[in-house]
Amino acid sequence: MALEILDLEALRERYAGAGGGDMFDPHFRDVARRIFRDSDGRKWPFADPATLLDAPFIANGLNPETLATLDVALIGVPMDLGVTNRNGARFGPRAVRAIDRIGPYEHILRVAPMGMLAVADVGDVPMRSRFDLSECHADIEACYRMVSGTRAIPLSVGGDHSITGSILKALGAERPVGLIQIDAHCDTAGPYEGSKFHHGGPFREAVLAGVLDPRRTVQIGIRGGAEYLWEFSFASGMTVIHAEDIGEMGIPAVIAKAREVVGGGPTYVTFDVDSLDPAFAPGTGTPEVGGLLPREALQLLRGFAGLDIVGADVVEVAPQYDATSNTAQVAAQVLFELLCLIALKK
Repeated sequence: MALEILDLEALRERYAGAGGGDMFDPHFRDVARRIFRDSDGRKWPFADPATLLDAPFIANGLNPETLATLDVALIGVPMDLGVTNRNGARFGPRAVRAIDRIGPYEHILRVAPMGMLAVADVGDVPMRSRFDLSECHADIEACYRMVSGTRAIPLSVGGDHSITGSILKALGAERPVGLIQIDAHCDTAGPYEGSKFHHGGPFREAVLAGVLDPRRTVQIGIRGGAEYLWEFSFASGMTVIHAEDIGEMGIPAVIAKAREVVGGGPTYVTFDVDSLDPAFAPGTGTPEVGGLLPREALQLLRGFAGLDIVGADVVEVAPQYDATSNTAQVAAQVLFELLCLIALKK
């Protein structure tokens, strides 16, 4: 953006007596008004118990009465019984909650979502068994069916990627949704070892359940040695954009293709942190070299502004492999970008 460039005397006249929250550009002034409210003080980011995106926390908030007061519900899903390699994503919601100083302003989309929406961290999905994978998925689906009956749009933090299948069964129960999936893996494999709930197959299950429209599904960033497992993606008509394609197409073309695929209908966005190269996001269970840069991932997400997003998630953060907290940092930023997309939709 271009502001008038002032000489020293004009700068002194305008800013010498101004406070940190005093802005003169109309857009910045409006953003500052929403953020600072009654003073130029802001809550210390390192004080009080940590919450997702530093949003207000509502204990036992996963109930219709609370959700009826919210535009967006931030929800943890700490379940990783469906992993096929390294576990630990059960601690993903805690790791993302521990990240300070995300937002409050998105400089490309030019939006400060917390001042525009009623947002709260409503806690984690309650699950009856820490041992039974299928029972955990029944609990996740039941919880999101309840959420889908309220005004709140769910933004979730997993957990392994299998959780998304049960979320889709709830949100797509009335009509199939489209999907933008940013991931290293298509996750459309069949059942293994007696289970269909593992994190390598949620999107096959969602299509077969009639809650996900494969012709409105785009999978971005796919790579690695498991390509032969993703036959279902191609057979069902999903659009697969490999990591190598992104460099050849360019990010704007990938965005345009994704928008063409999902169209104007209800769309879910799912972001697996293993879509990123493990140089930037080592804290995940199935790292794949040759992935996206964080800058590319954020550019992709910003390109989805204006879509009819009915829910979204960030999954597969496993903090015990994340020595620098880089993975959790990126996951929290992605969660913030998703919140900004909801704010623009609202």
